[in-house]
Amino acid sequence: MKLDRMIGILSVLLQKEKVTAPYLAEKFEVSRRTINRDIDALCMAGIPLVTEPGANGGVSIMDGYKIDRTLLSTSDMQAILAGLRSLDSVSGTKRYAQLMEKLSAGASNLLAGDTHILIDLSSWYKDLLSPKIELIHGAILSGHKVSFSYFSPKGDSERTVEPYDLLFQWAGWYLWGWCEMRKDFRLFKLGRMTDLSVGGGFEKRVVPFPDLSAARLFPCKYQVKARVAPEYKWRLVEDYGPDSFSAEPDGSLLFSGGFADKVSVITWIISFGAGAELLEPEELRADVRAFAEGIRRKYEKDFADN
Repeated sequence: MKLDRMIGILSVLLQKEKVTAPYLAEKFEVSRRTINRDIDALCMAGIPLVTEPGANGGVSIMDGYKIDRTLLSTSDMQAILAGLRSLDSVSGTKRYAQLMEKLSAGASNLLAGDTHILIDLSSWYKDLLSPKIELIHGAILSGHKVSFSYFSPKGDSERTVEPYDLLFQWAGWYLWGWCEMRKDFRLFKLGRMTDLSVGGGFEKRVVPFPDLSAARLFPCKYQVKARVAPEYKWRLVEDYGPDSFSAEPDGSLLFSGGFADKVSVITWIISFGAGAELLEPEELRADVRAFAEGIRRKYEKDFADN
């Protein structure tokens, strides 16, 4: 990838006083012409590179502009490399490990990254997720549409999307793109896609950055109060934080929090079994009761037969 290579070239130039174009071409396994184009692109981006011809010539960063390599400490570099390593956990390739080698040129002690921080961005369904990420990433870079079957709480649909960004948020991977059906930018969860394919090219639009705030995507419609058994304290702490509840004199936990829709409230309270009781809103108590009755009726015949 061109961006990976250009970052690698900058890393080499920060660690060496001067390098030759043949050296860079061999290191990054491209032609000298490609290296020369990368150097021109870096100069256009505002990086003051100097090219000197001759036997002792080469490429360097202009005196007085070179960033002191100590600007990034060893721990800083290790953190960066740990982050790059995490991307291989979903890409299914060694692309970012190879980039790490290039970034750490001349500093082999940094190559392993921070071995005490292990980041895995994949999922239980890694074998299904990684090919989707690679296909969508390729479509983004080449400017081609993607089509897929999409399954959501609102129903099943066939979508064609102009892809712009891959996002990792809320422990899941999403595509941000222009949806032809909705005539607007939308987020699509990769785990809900099947039959993914690449289509024709498209002319890129001005892309707004998605508003990923919880208030925008999960607006609070129901303010919930619930009494939760103390053995489920770990769930409240993990999901909502220690300030989401208070301890009652009898040992139970009084929880307070916001939910975006009725289904979320009901499925959340039911997930505790007999370990939680919905106190507010009062109108949803009847819905919880009806939900539980529906489950009871489904299994009533089995109990009767036994």
